[in-house]
Amino acid sequence: MNVNQPPHLATPYMQPMPGGYQQPVYGGQPMPGGPQYPGYNGPVQGYPQHAPSQGYPSSSGFPQKGSPDSFTSGTSSPITSHYIGLVRSTPTSGAPPAAGMPLPPEQMQYNQYGGQGDMQNGPASLTNQMQRPPVSQPYIQTGSLPQATNFQQYPPSSTSTQQLTNQMIGMHLGGVSTSAPPPTATSFGSHSSLPPSSGSFPASGSGAYNPYSSNQVPAAMNLSQGMPPTSLPQVQPTTTQQFTGPPAPQRLPPPQGFSSQPVAPASHYPPPISGGPPRMPGQPLSGPPLSQSNNISPTQTQTAVPGMILGPQGPPPSMPPPGQGGFPLQQNGSFGPVRGPQPGYPATYPHTPNYGNQPGPQGPPAPPPPAQKRLDPDSIPSPIQVIEDDRTNRSSEPFITGLRGQVPPLVTTNFLVKDQGNTSPRYIRCTSYNFPASSDMAKQSQVPLAAVIKPLATLPLDEAPPCIVDHGETGPIRCNRCKAYMCPYMQFIEGGRRFQCCFCSCVTEVPPHYFQHLDHTGKRVDCYDRPELSMGSYEFTATVDYCKNNKCPNPPAFIFMIDVSYNAVKSGLVALICEELKQLIDYLPREGNMDESVIRVGFVTYNKVLHFYNVKSTLAQPQMMVVSDVADMFVPLLDGFLVNVNESRTVITSLLDQIPELFADTRETETVFAPVIQAGLEALKAADCAGKLFVFHTTLPIAEAPGKLKNRDDKKLLNTDKEKTLFQPQTTFYNNLAKDCVAQGCCVDLFLFPNQYVDVATLGGVPYQTGGSIYKYTFFQMETDKERFLNDLRRDVQKDIGFDAVMRVRTSTGIRATDFFGAFYMSNTTDIELAGLDCDKTVTVEFKHDDKLNEDTGALLQCAILYTSCGGQRRLRIHNMALNCCTQLADLYRNCETDTLINYFAKFAYRGVLNNPTKTVRDSLINQCAQILACYRKNCASPSSAGQLILPECMKLLPVYLNCILKSDVLQPGSEVTIDDRAYVRQLISSMDAADTNVFFYPRLLPFSKVDPASDSLPVALRTSEERLSKGDIYLLENGLNLFIWVGANVQQALIQNLFGVSSFSLIDCSMSALPVLDNPVSNKMHAIVTMFRAQRPRYMKLLIVKQDDKLEMFFKHLLVEDKNLNGGASYVDFLCHMHKEIRQLLS
Repeated sequence: MNVNQPPHLATPYMQPMPGGYQQPVYGGQPMPGGPQYPGYNGPVQGYPQHAPSQGYPSSSGFPQKGSPDSFTSGTSSPITSHYIGLVRSTPTSGAPPAAGMPLPPEQMQYNQYGGQGDMQNGPASLTNQMQRPPVSQPYIQTGSLPQATNFQQYPPSSTSTQQLTNQMIGMHLGGVSTSAPPPTATSFGSHSSLPPSSGSFPASGSGAYNPYSSNQVPAAMNLSQGMPPTSLPQVQPTTTQQFTGPPAPQRLPPPQGFSSQPVAPASHYPPPISGGPPRMPGQPLSGPPLSQSNNISPTQTQTAVPGMILGPQGPPPSMPPPGQGGFPLQQNGSFGPVRGPQPGYPATYPHTPNYGNQPGPQGPPAPPPPAQKRLDPDSIPSPIQVIEDDRTNRSSEPFITGLRGQVPPLVTTNFLVKDQGNTSPRYIRCTSYNFPASSDMAKQSQVPLAAVIKPLATLPLDEAPPCIVDHGETGPIRCNRCKAYMCPYMQFIEGGRRFQCCFCSCVTEVPPHYFQHLDHTGKRVDCYDRPELSMGSYEFTATVDYCKNNKCPNPPAFIFMIDVSYNAVKSGLVALICEELKQLIDYLPREGNMDESVIRVGFVTYNKVLHFYNVKSTLAQPQMMVVSDVADMFVPLLDGFLVNVNESRTVITSLLDQIPELFADTRETETVFAPVIQAGLEALKAADCAGKLFVFHTTLPIAEAPGKLKNRDDKKLLNTDKEKTLFQPQTTFYNNLAKDCVAQGCCVDLFLFPNQYVDVATLGGVPYQTGGSIYKYTFFQMETDKERFLNDLRRDVQKDIGFDAVMRVRTSTGIRATDFFGAFYMSNTTDIELAGLDCDKTVTVEFKHDDKLNEDTGALLQCAILYTSCGGQRRLRIHNMALNCCTQLADLYRNCETDTLINYFAKFAYRGVLNNPTKTVRDSLINQCAQILACYRKNCASPSSAGQLILPECMKLLPVYLNCILKSDVLQPGSEVTIDDRAYVRQLISSMDAADTNVFFYPRLLPFSKVDPASDSLPVALRTSEERLSKGDIYLLENGLNLFIWVGANVQQALIQNLFGVSSFSLIDCSMSALPVLDNPVSNKMHAIVTMFRAQRPRYMKLLIVKQDDKLEMFFKHLLVEDKNLNGGASYVDFLCHMHKEIRQLLS
């Protein structure tokens, strides 16, 4: 969500909706009339009942989501997250509430939790969980000792279909622990069993969706309280205990929920992991060995193959280690008192949760059965738990890249990288580090095989930048056939006189000057002296053969192009830009060893006509030249337009002082846009150099000129087949202009300051295709937006950048790059052309099989970028990555990375809206995700009741993150979201890396009461749900674009005084764009956190202070992504239930 408008303007996309915001109640007492859990509101609109996709018969009579299952009271757990390889551990926190109904003020009762210490938000800090004892403890009834002989996983065959589906559907999602990958023979299902969906959108909604019929309204429920048994009893699975130390006490199933009982200290329980398959002591594990599974040695993973049983069976979460106070034990409904119903929430949703369609008229809602509760959110996979476990386990040791196919730590973990032959995950991250060996296997799994590449990524200070290798006039050593560059995987033969290419197997002579003898292992004796033979990333200096027209490039130029129309002058923007540029031109990027930057600068102002400025160093005063013939743009001067800053400093300063005065009395409101870019392009052509245009623009270009646009902001097109046209450019003119810019190496960065519609979809096309950036400050106001704009501008001007870049991704035999996502231009099917490539830009590349891969040799990727450095040198940067290959689906699923998958899915979907209705795009995402998880369930999980939802350990967060994409403003906008905002976010996401998409789709929520002002460490984040908020606390929430500080109504007066400098809650000023600087530890700590958060993101986050029940709270709550939202987006719990239904339909 982009929050640009000032709080007092009643305008779209940052203001309260016309009817006010419906305020739910926090905590408090149950509503009269029993538990008020939201139920489904009739049939879900987005799923028409038609023929299922290939090979999946429609489920006969889909039962109620909440109908009783066959398990005995209290014995089932809601979800089994299936480990195949010990990676990341069990979630323990989180509970999304439904969206609230308005209540009279006197009914808005609150109780305080979280801040008062009676409930833990987020996981306890866990000690080293890699070494914990494996345990699987299904919940067992007293008196019925489990025996292997009566272990029965499916009901008797005589069961009727309806009984069977009723048994399956009670969301009995645990019970049977899951096993290691099955033997090879069972790994593959029929290849036609999972229809492919990657890469294309169905013409209408995707196949296998059966709507809930009117008598099948799924009831909300809370499985941690147990269910009455049905006529199909299910025998309890055996208990596998493989740990030393005190056993977990068995608990008796109470008749209705759990009585309030104290929780034993965590030290008496093994940590909350779930166990492997039910098996007898001494029985060996089946399936392939788990070597190199997420960087864990086989000795650790062979003890047992754990699974994750969430809910009543497992032991309680472990307590934090001593010294980490402030985090009481989480009560998740399994032990101790059951969480009461969420008060203040209606029995039916105000908006239908809708996965594939926009809200529409619904049938009469069926009330849920009063006795059943909704699924306990604490029992489903928690992003916070996964993030914290990864930090605990993987931040202490450096990530050494020597081994092939290692899965790196998560993007949210701080870790040190040591390059020993594979490129750092800061440069390349893959969706899977173990590619399937055949295309059939890839189609069956539906896991997209992609890499997110950030070629010029900024490294931490304690990691060395890529070494620069200079081979002199001969240039880099390359394969004769495929032109791959020398890398650590090339094989030297015949005593070192030749080498065999690792990509195409062609043999090439080693040039005499490069010859070196081999040692006894066949390696060159100088291998560790040469970066290209021992490192994953390095640079070559390029020869003139790699330069345009075979001559070395001239130093690049920056041209600042300032809109001086009425709006820009009146808002103070022109004066602000000119004042800032006086200092900023001293900080232009330069090569590390240079004393000053060689980049030249030029200045243009414009409204309906263009003004060029001669700032030659010999002039006493700058000279202005006006070009009014915008239809045929030319540059009226060559000498004196692009100048060296140090030589012309006094003239430049004089010009920047004069520009605001020159246009102070302007009445011109119309602007041109395309001629401005044409002018910059012509100037760079005349100077024969590459460069970047910084364009500061305010309005829709409606003046008579090439590229003139009309206002096409039409809300009536939303949710129609014509909605996609709003994301497409109005005219092809800008596409052709972008193509010309790329040919010259002219990158465009666009700073927009709109007060109304400016058609970002069209204007943004040139920055998008030239590798540039768009910054947008809607309703720009000096007091609230100045700091953000200036910081963005400073970073944009100073950051590392390459010009006139060409990138190619080569692969070893068997796979090839087939699809590309990002801000660039492609004139053929292999070369990615970028007029500019900066340190924040990523390119996402998808791979497909064109042959079989070999398990022994794996798969290789080499990304080569040819670019001009900011010092004017032509360089080649090379990144190499070696991946494993597998013939077992279990190995593929064990080595996936969800953050990268989500980055790919978001870019795939956001590109899809250009040519497809948003409903079709959402359906396609849900369908592919369901197929990925159904394939895992069918081929990798142990046999168990279809009522269980079994998720791969590495992908257990796929549903929650996918739901965040589906609910995002691009795919499911609310009425307050403008077309421009959606186009802006769509282009922004297209070049984000995995870390930025992670926090954008699942924002970070931090409780300030848990912050220790004396410590450098931060408390554990919370799950993004309103249920986690306490009225007596302050929270920080960031999504990479905005930073919210939410203040509860009952926050202590002393804390308010220390942070805001006022005496009470009512006196806090929400229009502040910065916190007051106060001399006390609390204020200092908050400023330090805000500064740190901003430093971690590529854009300067706008600070918004939100008081509880304030009008701005609606936008804060929009980012609480585990909850239902007002646009019809489902809560995490509901979406997980829906995904389970989809998976079962595919398997039925």
